[in-house]
Amino acid sequence: MSLTDTLNANRLHIALFGKRNSGKSSLINALTGQDTAIVSDTAGTTTDLVSKAMEIHGIGPCLFIDTPGFDDEGELGEMRIARTLKAIEKTDIALLLCEDDALSCEYEMWKQLKEKNIPVILILNKMDIRENAVELAGHMEQQFNIRPLLVSAKEGTGIEEIRQAILEKLPSDFGQQSITGALVAENDLVLLVMPQDIQAPKGRLILPQVQTIRELLDKKCLVMTCTTDKLSETLQALARPPKLIITDSQVFKTVYEQKPEESKLTSFSVLFAGYKGDIHYYVESAAAIESLTESSRVLIAEACTHAPLSEDIGRVKLPHLLRKKIGEKLPIDIVSGTDFPQDLTPYSLVIHCGACMFNRKYVLSRIERAREQHIPMTNYGVAIAYLNGILNQIEY
Repeated sequence: MSLTDTLNANRLHIALFGKRNSGKSSLINALTGQDTAIVSDTAGTTTDLVSKAMEIHGIGPCLFIDTPGFDDEGELGEMRIARTLKAIEKTDIALLLCEDDALSCEYEMWKQLKEKNIPVILILNKMDIRENAVELAGHMEQQFNIRPLLVSAKEGTGIEEIRQAILEKLPSDFGQQSITGALVAENDLVLLVMPQDIQAPKGRLILPQVQTIRELLDKKCLVMTCTTDKLSETLQALARPPKLIITDSQVFKTVYEQKPEESKLTSFSVLFAGYKGDIHYYVESAAAIESLTESSRVLIAEACTHAPLSEDIGRVKLPHLLRKKIGEKLPIDIVSGTDFPQDLTPYSLVIHCGACMFNRKYVLSRIERAREQHIPMTNYGVAIAYLNGILNQIEY
């Protein structure tokens, strides 16, 4: 990814669902104008999720996701179907392709998408070879109460209609989220305290820092940065106290003890809790830390997949803080990437990272799963602020 590319997590996620050989791969190639997915007459050619980033005029950055057929068979087929169902969790808009008049599988998928409030565009592909297209389209409309779009990916007909339908289905709040929200405005002085530890390789900043700086510059804020050990000198060099100080959660306590009284304080992780998730549920859930015992069980979920580091927040520092408060025998499980349990009931608390690598839809689906199972779920920054006794002093 170049410096000018849009992060996939910030793109509109458009997933294609349908039976094997319903033309999903051909359609995604037609939509992207490239040979993104392998096309074959053999059913089941797509065996894993295939993603393609592109721009759509009027919408902007999008990520198309080609999924395996949801009618796959055998043990491997079941695994592929599981991946297809997992794709629902990150889908903003769904393209549902129908292949024939046996619509039970499509109807079940449609119900799952509707339950998640995901807009659905119904499509009948392969119009160039169908003889009963009008009859089949009528049957589909009767079944779903939606008029399908008639498309030929091979000939390129109906592609513009799909793009227009995506525009019409675009969630009204998509892209409206802001990292810093109403905390700052033009000409406000903002100080970013950024410890450059092992998680920020030499010569680079971590993604939340980069995204936050860019948004502050877009807002015409006055941006100052320093490392934790230079906080005192930086504050002395400033003509006025910062309106807001944003820091890494792991040094919350250190920065809080040095900050000017009039400066507001938050962290990158807390900001991303609101940007990608439900900050209010996170704050509410943090209180569950108080009722934890050594017989409780905690799940820590990381969006990134990386080798454990000696200074890792999720794998080292946060568990240390929790066990210092609760007891050394507190069981803590750690998952990363998309390995998030369907059943959260064994846990008394879930603590999620800032999720800068996930789209908001995916994070909200995890929060909804926790809510449905009555499991408190909070975030790294919120949990660390609570454990340091300063959560009520943090801005979000």
